Amino acid sequence: MSGTTRQGGSPASGKAAESGSGGSTSSAAGRERARVLPGPAGRRLTVLSGPSGVGKSTVVAELRRAHPEVWLSVSVTTRKPRPGETHGVEYFFADDEEFDRLVASGELLEWAEFAGNRYGTPRGPVLEKLAAGVPAVLEIDLQGARQVRATMPEALLVFLAPPTWEELEKRLRGRGTEPEDVIERRLAAGRVEMAAEREFDLTLVNTSVQDVCHRLIALMADAPEASRPGRSPS
Repeated sequence: MSGTTRQGGSPASGKAAESGSGGSTSSAAGRERARVLPGPAGRRLTVLSGPSGVGKSTVVAELRRAHPEVWLSVSVTTRKPRPGETHGVEYFFADDEEFDRLVASGELLEWAEFAGNRYGTPRGPVLEKLAAGVPAVLEIDLQGARQVRATMPEALLVFLAPPTWEELEKRLRGRGTEPEDVIERRLAAGRVEMAAEREFDLTLVNTSVQDVCHRLIALMADAPEASRPGRSPS
């Protein structure tokens, strides 16, 4: 098993903007310089997080299509498969007993409970890929991102934000795959996740999947544009 994916499942379109995490441009620049480390890009883990429905899985799918050299970890989850999902592709599906075993044995880099289900990142494959210099991405929720920051402080945490709150709600309701009570829980969690944006090293606004992917690749490659602070149209 490898890594983790918190499925957003919603497409996005338009243009992207980015920001350093937090308030002023100067403070954002300081944080970004401190976190975007020199050296082989594959040896720094990139963590993509953001509210449910913002389009994380769509961004990651495009990233992998355009740049197959980037390794995306696959979550282990107690959630039941959705139509069309395959064990070992979208997720590794596990029952509660197996998930408890993984937690107890320390085999998860991070894990979190979301909407009544648990998700986790198997530790071993992530460390193996980083040691081999392979660019690695985790797509995880806020709880998981905080755990990675605590256990792997050199990781780069990227927050994927919606253009507006209304757009996020529209995407969640537009799925048509979940009952209203689940949608309401996701919206409540989304408000909490949006408030945590400043905990991240920088923010990408998901109005263009292609632009977000371009920025992520630049970050992984330590390109000069990757350290550009502030929120501006790309």
